[in-house]
Amino acid sequence: MTTTITIDVTGMTCDGCERHVGEALTAAGLEDLRVDWRRGLAVGVDRGGFDVAKAESALEGSNYEIVSVSTERADTGTSEPADVAVDYDLVILGSGSAAFAAAIEAKELGATVAIVERGTIGGTCVNIGCVPSKALLAPADLYHRAGHSPFVGVETSAGRVNLTALVGAKDQLVATLRKEKYADLLDVYGIDLIQGTARFTGPTTVEVDGRPVVARRYLIATGASTWVPPIDGLDDTPYLTSTTALELTELPDELIVVGANAIGLELGQLFAHLGSTVTWVEALDRIAPFEEPELSGLFKGHLEAQGSTVFEGATAKRAGRDRDRVWLEIDHRGTTVRIEADRLLMATGRRANTPELGLEAAGVEVDRRGHVVVDDTLATSNPAVWAAGDVATLPQFVYVAAASGNIAAENALRGTGRSLDLRTMPRVTFTTPSFASVGLTEAAARRKGRPVTASILPLEVVPRALVNRDTTGAVKLVADETTGELLGAHVLADGAGDVIQAAVVAMTYHATIDEIASMFHPYLTMAEALKLAAQAFDKDVKNLSCCAA
Repeated sequence: MTTTITIDVTGMTCDGCERHVGEALTAAGLEDLRVDWRRGLAVGVDRGGFDVAKAESALEGSNYEIVSVSTERADTGTSEPADVAVDYDLVILGSGSAAFAAAIEAKELGATVAIVERGTIGGTCVNIGCVPSKALLAPADLYHRAGHSPFVGVETSAGRVNLTALVGAKDQLVATLRKEKYADLLDVYGIDLIQGTARFTGPTTVEVDGRPVVARRYLIATGASTWVPPIDGLDDTPYLTSTTALELTELPDELIVVGANAIGLELGQLFAHLGSTVTWVEALDRIAPFEEPELSGLFKGHLEAQGSTVFEGATAKRAGRDRDRVWLEIDHRGTTVRIEADRLLMATGRRANTPELGLEAAGVEVDRRGHVVVDDTLATSNPAVWAAGDVATLPQFVYVAAASGNIAAENALRGTGRSLDLRTMPRVTFTTPSFASVGLTEAAARRKGRPVTASILPLEVVPRALVNRDTTGAVKLVADETTGELLGAHVLADGAGDVIQAAVVAMTYHATIDEIASMFHPYLTMAEALKLAAQAFDKDVKNLSCCAA
């Protein structure tokens, strides 16, 4: 009796792999064999002589592994054992950056792919995150600068703010990018879009609105949503989130922002630059709590100098409303303080979109916040399921999401075991001035037991900052005291997000402080601050001439 055998093989990465796997399977008794390394599949005909154990033995000790075998009789079309027919090689839950990066990679590997989305295509970044927030931050910064020129002899002024027009332009940009960078790519790459709510019904089975959709592999990329802690009275108090704040068409005179990490600082300063009086409430000991403390302190002073109020080490206890006003009662270092405003913005973090996915039925482990636990290859506790992006236990940055989606797709389909290396992952907070960091803070390096030395360079000695008449900020470099290798770079400056890329490259190639100091850095750029900060380890840069080596 003739039987068609379909074998799922991981570890194939090239045409040569097809040859090696094909030789092993042929020796094990398969005929008319077709091996596809891109899809991780081998299909052949068994005329009674195929021995799975012999095939596994032939591949033992190699990078290739047989993970499943299905058989189909030619005379009946039935499978032995009772395997469920596979609709796709890869089904992706979610349609954001991680999902599309994975889908594109999978299609380039020759796989059949479907994306399942229950809402708007495109995910957080393009719809309610990076794109819309930066589309408003840029004009708000321009408006603020227009009213606060630092240059003698140049008089500037700021007109009125039309928030409705600003938000309308933002929405138009979002719609354009959502179409061009997401929706249109479905046809470009031949990716199927399934609209509906997906839920695992078992370790290898998913239903979308009750309809089974079966795949060889699954990728969870459903992202995360705003999270608000339980605060007495908050449920009966109108408040904004990072999503609804970007939809406001009327500027509040006064705004309370609970949370002063990246999102809270960006959105709070957005409204401060447009004319609102802003009060920040941060539960941790300082604002920008994951940045170097010297930079956090400088930025706090900057906000206060511009008329804002900052409470650090303050816990929100009660909230309420009084007619058109909202109020918040906080515990500030043991003292109860009541603050009032027109609007309350809760910027207290994001949690994974996993509660409705049926992950318990799938045997997929999550952490206490609901994020899918992954290893550095993006594998979950279920060998048929991977996860990528904000839904996973990863830093919540869109470029991390895209990179993890790409790697997860390749690992899921080809078993190559690629890992996501976060050692040189940069992060940027788009305030004015902006924060940008890569690598270890001084405290983190010491916790790892590294012998550490650090330099802190105030912008007062950076020529570009002097020319700009804006010296708010500093650069801090952290290095291994023994080898001089750069372990971390931390910048608070105008254009910090662009400056940090030079430090990313330096750390990628394990550059030392001396090597950075000896490199050419163009004069009168903010990037020169990296060279000066490197020189500051053993020189007083205040006493150097311009560009002195």
